[in-house]
Amino acid sequence: MRRTVILWIGLALAGLAPLGLAARAAGADPLTLEQAMARAREQSREVLAASARADAGAARLRQAKGHRLPQVSLEEIWMHTDSPAEAFALQLNQERFSFADFVSGDPNDPKAIDNALTRLEVSLPLYTGGELKNRIGQASLAAEAADERARRVADDAAAAAAQAWVQLALAREQAALLERSLETVEAHVSLVGAYVDQGLLVRSDLLRAQVEKARLEDLLAAAKNGAQVAEANLSLRLGADVTASWDLAPLADPGVVDEDLESWLATVDERRDLEAARRELEAAELEVAVQRSALLPKVGLVARHDFNDDTPFGTAGDSTAVMAVAKIELFAGGRHRAAAAAARADVDAGRLELELFRQGLRVQVRDAYATAVSARRRHVTAAAARDAAVENERIVGERFKKGVVKVLDLLDATNTRRETETRELAARADAHLAALNLALAAGREPESVLPAAATSSFQTTSNDAGRGTGEENGSHD
Repeated sequence: MRRTVILWIGLALAGLAPLGLAARAAGADPLTLEQAMARAREQSREVLAASARADAGAARLRQAKGHRLPQVSLEEIWMHTDSPAEAFALQLNQERFSFADFVSGDPNDPKAIDNALTRLEVSLPLYTGGELKNRIGQASLAAEAADERARRVADDAAAAAAQAWVQLALAREQAALLERSLETVEAHVSLVGAYVDQGLLVRSDLLRAQVEKARLEDLLAAAKNGAQVAEANLSLRLGADVTASWDLAPLADPGVVDEDLESWLATVDERRDLEAARRELEAAELEVAVQRSALLPKVGLVARHDFNDDTPFGTAGDSTAVMAVAKIELFAGGRHRAAAAAARADVDAGRLELELFRQGLRVQVRDAYATAVSARRRHVTAAAARDAAVENERIVGERFKKGVVKVLDLLDATNTRRETETRELAARADAHLAALNLALAAGREPESVLPAAATSSFQTTSNDAGRGTGEENGSHD
């Protein structure tokens, strides 16, 4: 019986093993920075909202153009009246008027009559003083502005996703650095404890190492909590559920800002939001012409065909009328001239605000450029300091094993390595974010400043240094 059970368990495990392999094979690859930005452009909620607004602008343009076409309506009116004039006219419209009945009764007190009017009417504007043309122009400019803003929102969403990705990668690598430092300190604690047991060190040295271990444990817990918040933020930026988890590719070294300031300033005028503001100013300029058109005559054509009967949709009598209508307002209390003056003032204000916006963007580019260059330099310096700290820790560790240096010196060397690794990581993330901000400020796609390589020599060196330290610490045990 036992053999049978073991056999069935073995067969079950053998059957489940391929499923496990298939599940691992179907696992998604690590999310790269480029993939996160591409996903944000397609699925982030702000991009979808901006796209909907662009669709609304295109629909309003079609709505405005529709006013140029003939307007056709069908109307049904039913009435019951004993008004002498209306009763007489309705009998004529129904083509049921009888002169004998008319003279035999009292025309001033006719019988009540039922009438159903079925009217098919076609109207067409012939001249509106330019109002219709300018309204269509405004709708077209508004649609173009909405489209430009949608493209800018896509750039902003991609940059926001990149920032969230970098922040998550930063938080996770900070936690990994703390974990490696904790492993190192734990090895120190074990080694110091062994020396204390042998009488080579005093107990205060062990207590100092234990205090450092507790401090790193607190920092690691805070770093893990920060990584969870950063992961939820990334999910939000990607339009995914905030409880989703992501496996990220390594945070590469930042790209080099190899263009001069003037090259970045040259693209400011191509910013999507600046172009959208220009379109909106053009639409405001057309509003002046729209308000002036109210002072001009309006000419239209109306044609209608009526059916009159005593029952709805009846066809007892029918008639056709074609009318040309011209109208001009001779006096409107000065409303239209005031509206035109207000539109001109809005245009003047809009021009000043647009120029202020443009100049402000140029200042923003200057600031972003200086920040990006400085961030890149800080990263180079931080990487060199980290490499020096790693080598210093190795030397101090060797001297400690020979009894040349104290425990405090060893712990200080470990802390210095961790701090320099943390500074290099933060500098690397800051350089990425500064480059993204520079691209956005200059009106370029944020993807244009991404580093060409997915991994970096500094990143590899940092990981190797951490692993090397761990192996050395392991030898202490």
